[in-house]
Amino acid sequence: MPNESKTNFSCYSDIENENSGLETIVIINCVLNAPLMILAISGNALVLVAVLRAYSLFPPSVTLLCSLAMSDLLVGLVVQPLYIANALTENSTLKQALNTTVFVVCGVSLLTMAVISVDRFLALHHHMRYPELMTTHRAIFTTATLWIIVFLLSFLNFWTINAYYLASAVSILICLLVSTVSYIKIYFIVKHHHLQIHTQQQAVESNATDINQTMLRSTKSAKNTFIYYTVMISCYTPVFVAMAILFISPSHWNEGWTFADTVVFMNSSINPVLYCWRLRQLRTAVVKIVRQLLGKQTEEN
Repeated sequence: MPNESKTNFSCYSDIENENSGLETIVIINCVLNAPLMILAISGNALVLVAVLRAYSLFPPSVTLLCSLAMSDLLVGLVVQPLYIANALTENSTLKQALNTTVFVVCGVSLLTMAVISVDRFLALHHHMRYPELMTTHRAIFTTATLWIIVFLLSFLNFWTINAYYLASAVSILICLLVSTVSYIKIYFIVKHHHLQIHTQQQAVESNATDINQTMLRSTKSAKNTFIYYTVMISCYTPVFVAMAILFISPSHWNEGWTFADTVVFMNSSINPVLYCWRLRQLRTAVVKIVRQLLGKQTEEN
């Protein structure tokens, strides 16, 4: 009997320690998501307002950026509050709503970044024909199609959870592969352009100069978006591994993998900083808006 009592006490102690560990993970996740949520909302809202003010006409790249900023804004506005509420309450209905919104919003964000990488490849590979290949109308059509496809796929959550995990893992993998292939090709094109520009510097023809300036702008834009790619890889690789584990071997899942969700959400807080850092026109517009807001607050006080 004493041995049996010790065994029962040991099992109870293990369960208590496990529950305590899970509670700690939940608290840490909620604490991390709270400031990230505020950054995602404020940062992406500023970007969208700045885009409306800074650009009278929306080129394809700006149209794609708007779609990305909108999806990132919804991460902070909808997804993260649901994530925190679900972590604290563990309600089944809330869980399904969270799965659906995460798939739609984060899915659109990831797909848009993949499309941006393809767009930069086209701008470099077909720099003379690019304005004909990628028009604003096509950019709008592409972004609308992405939103519709991801929205329809999100309903897999209501069919079977395994299909949802599989669709999530496959979608992330495809986007990462598309972006990786695009940037590998961009690297070789940029390298070729550098050699070409060096050769053409021997000539002083105005036409050659115009071509060089076009290629230089495209090269700079490609380098800028490459930073988005490295951040995207860093943020989405952990959640891809997590989704794969959930689909292949759910028994090996542990609550520590929930931090992968937070890393994905963090991408939505980082993107506005990258926009403003790399795009001077947008940065100027954002700074102007912030100064106006601070000026109004000072006057009110």
